[in-house]
Amino acid sequence: MGSVDTITIEDDFTLIRFQNDSETAFFAQRELSSGLIQFHFGLKGSAKFLFNQGNYALELKEEKSLLLYNPQTELPLNLELAPNSWVISVIISIKKFHTLFSSEANYITFLSDDNKDKKYYKEDDISPSMAIVLSQLFHYSLHPSIKNLYYKGKGYELLSLYFNRSEDPNAEQCPFLIDEDNVFKIKKAKEIIITNMVEPPGLQELADEIGLTLKKLKLGFKQIYGDTVYGFLFDYKMDYARKLLDSGSYNVNEVGLKIGYSTGSHFIAAFKKKFATTPKKYLMSINSKL
Repeated sequence: MGSVDTITIEDDFTLIRFQNDSETAFFAQRELSSGLIQFHFGLKGSAKFLFNQGNYALELKEEKSLLLYNPQTELPLNLELAPNSWVISVIISIKKFHTLFSSEANYITFLSDDNKDKKYYKEDDISPSMAIVLSQLFHYSLHPSIKNLYYKGKGYELLSLYFNRSEDPNAEQCPFLIDEDNVFKIKKAKEIIITNMVEPPGLQELADEIGLTLKKLKLGFKQIYGDTVYGFLFDYKMDYARKLLDSGSYNVNEVGLKIGYSTGSHFIAAFKKKFATTPKKYLMSINSKL
């Protein structure tokens, strides 16, 4: 079954997590008044936003975002979430949004005087840094008492990254990324280390395999994914380990072996470094909620 988790960050500022891990489509509805800006982020799979009794639809694909705003009419949220799909939506009033960018209103296209009363639609890619925040919004192991504070910080961080133009791969300050072939090679490097996470290649071996110098591999990976090669792989392995634990199909030692740790103590130490708790305690916390 799909699930909807609504978090009220502040007045006129709401974050909604849609999660469908089933093999059938999941539908969610929510009435929204006019004057609200909608940000929708596709983390996994795909989704459709339906309008006019389903006669019109906007598709949201994985690693894509949609910005919707229409001050003249209500845009109710009618979402069709495909099987095995995750979406995060941020709903914020135009009034609240103005206060965030009051001194920079001209920087935000749809906040300009010419556009403030016009409807607005934009599809864009999710940047690597945004993808990290979105993942953190789905995977957190914090005490419930600070849940709202955590989401509030991440909500603001997500909006700031959305409007951060410096991450443009074609920006002049990132000349390495102007070469699309280099970008393709860096993405290939990511796929290689994920596929071989149990026994990942060395950095020089990886650089040779994708056809880049070691320096360009390190620089490009950091620029695209915001982390070192092995830093990224560590986070990926830990998130994968948590999913395996969530499934309830594996014990701690089995999960450690599946992600490349030959000894349980090393896996436990790594998991605790990432999530500030041991795998055993994490499993206990999951079971206590069932």
